[in-house]
Formats: sequence, C-alpha cells, structure tokens
Amino acid sequence: MYQPPHFIETDRDTLHALIGAHPLGLLISTSDAGPVADPVPFLIDPDVGERGRLRAHVARANPQWKLIAERPETPVLVVFQGADAYITPSWYETKRETGKVVPTWNYAMVQVAGKARVMDDRDWLARQIRDLTASREQHLDQPWAVEDAPPPFIDAQLKGIVGIEVDIARIEGKWKVSQNRPENDRKGVAAGLDGQPHNNEMATLVRRYGKLDG
Repeated sequence: MYQPPHFIETDRDTLHALIGAHPLGLLISTSDAGPVADPVPFLIDPDVGERGRLRAHVARANPQWKLIAERPETPVLVVFQGADAYITPSWYETKRETGKVVPTWNYAMVQVAGKARVMDDRDWLARQIRDLTASREQHLDQPWAVEDAPPPFIDAQLKGIVGIEVDIARIEGKWKVSQNRPENDRKGVAAGLDGQPHNNEMATLVRRYGKLDG
C-alpha cells in the first residue's frame, strides 16, 4: 500500500479497532490463474501473538479455502475499509485564496498480511459463529443468539462452512483524512462533512487527526 508519511497509522489498538468496527474484509489469496478475492466478515483475537490473529469462515462451496489449504506457505492479504468520503475543493479556504486546489478522497484503511490455515473442527466453527454473532448482535434491543435456533439446524449449518485463521505477520494502517491540508482547509472539510449525515465518522476523523478538537 502506498504510504505517504503523514497518513501512516501504526497504533495497534487503533488498527484493531477499525477491524472491529468494519469487520467485512476483502480476503485475497493467489491461484494459478491469478488473485482470488472474497468479502468475508472477520473477528480479531488481539492477544494472540505480537500483532493478533484474524478468524473467519466461508461457505464450504467457496473454492478459496481450498486454495489456501493448497498453499500454506503463501501469505494472504485482507483489506478492511473504514470510513471514506469524497472531498470537494469547495470546502477549502485555499480555493478562495488561490484557486489552486483539486478534489480528493479521504479514507481510513487497514491491510493485514499473514499465513492462513483452514480450520475444519466442529468446536472451532461453533465458537466462531457464536463469537461473530455476539459481536454484531450485542448492541441490538433484541439480540439473536445461535442457541435460539434448533440444534439440529445449527449442526447442519456448521457442516456447510469452513474456518480460516490468519496469524498477522504485517498490519498497515492508512488514515488519509486531510492531515496534509492547512488548518483552515481542515476546518472547512470537517464543516462540510458535518452537513452530510452519512459522513459523520469521517468528520470525526478529520477533527481528531487534524487536531481541531481542542
């Protein structure tokens, strides 16, 4: 990933938090025909190893797990996309001062690389679906739990999935959130994003990384 110095994020907790908040990662592995990519929801075990471990499951009919099993020494890449937003030059004070501005796109992203292994143990899979379900349901007024479904039904579902673990060998974060703009431009971006409810998360990031909160 191209990493200009002012956009690099290295804080481990911050990187893990983005994965937790945006768990649908793009799992990328290699085949003889080229790259293979699938969107897969992940969990992160932060206390496993130095950088953590990712856990996921895919449909047994998905051929990507077989590619991973066939290439145990070949790292996979998982891409997690956080908040993103189009940034119009109209929000920049510099536009009014010089006109020398162009549009850009802000985003926060984490990329994880590491060796993956296939997990086809029933107990592992049962824990995986319980943990993933709980992570998504815990904030709902009426959370659903795996135990709410009939056990024979869950057993049949478990037979249709395969687990994947990724021991994180490298984790990179890129927070491109207007840090490279003058202060008045950053203020203009944050104010402009405030007017778009779907961009609240990006507005918060612009203020935090642009040191506009104080």
